[in-house]
Amino acid sequence: MNNFLSAGPARKLRRICMAVAVLASTVAGVSAHAQAEAADSTEATIKKLIEPRLGKDAKVDAVTKTPYAGLYEIQIDGDVIYTDAKAQYLFIGRVVDSQTYRDFTKEKIDSINKVPFAGLPLDKAIKTVKGNGKRVMAIFEDPNCIYCKRLHKTLQEVDNITVYTFQYNILSPDSISKSRNIWCAPNPSRAWSDWMLNGKEAPVAAASCNAPHEDVLALGKKMKVTGTPTIIFTDGSRVPGAIDAKALEQKLSSLK
Repeated sequence: MNNFLSAGPARKLRRICMAVAVLASTVAGVSAHAQAEAADSTEATIKKLIEPRLGKDAKVDAVTKTPYAGLYEIQIDGDVIYTDAKAQYLFIGRVVDSQTYRDFTKEKIDSINKVPFAGLPLDKAIKTVKGNGKRVMAIFEDPNCIYCKRLHKTLQEVDNITVYTFQYNILSPDSISKSRNIWCAPNPSRAWSDWMLNGKEAPVAAASCNAPHEDVLALGKKMKVTGTPTIIFTDGSRVPGAIDAKALEQKLSSLK
């Protein structure tokens, strides 16, 4: 009898608890939404304030609140800088965990500069295959680049590789003509190697031969390639500058 009588209040209590839980969930959802809106508003304000202060042609790609030190990350032209919530100060440098030495800035820069390798127009590059050619990479190079020639010598020590060379003519006016002659040679890969290793010039190209100079230049600018050589690996990572055979082997071995 007592259990029967107490069932009514128990049901009411359960209903009240359920209502409170739903209300708490709704409040939490509204609060999270409000916080997200506030964050979006702050990031938009920072972008509006900072962009004109960075120069006439500066374009901020994104502003994001970081989980450390109350900083806001500003992505601009493939790089990262930081500011405070009021955009009063700029912090230019790296954010590193003092215990693990994890470099958050480097990780972010590597991430935003990743290249979708499968989307590269490889038909506009000189293809060179060594051994079984299973390991693949692409390089932006200028025929007048000393460091590119150094890298080309290093590549002689590496086997089972396919290299796609994009002739990125940015160093000298005659880079274009040298690259065109090489591109139009009967064997562009051999002609490129002859020039980079031995300084042997390719024959002057026929007037009817078209080289992809403009297309490669546009591609490099789009990818924010600022110097030669720039190596692009199949995982989308890039290495600016020449590296030695040991470092190259380690990187290629780490790729699936």
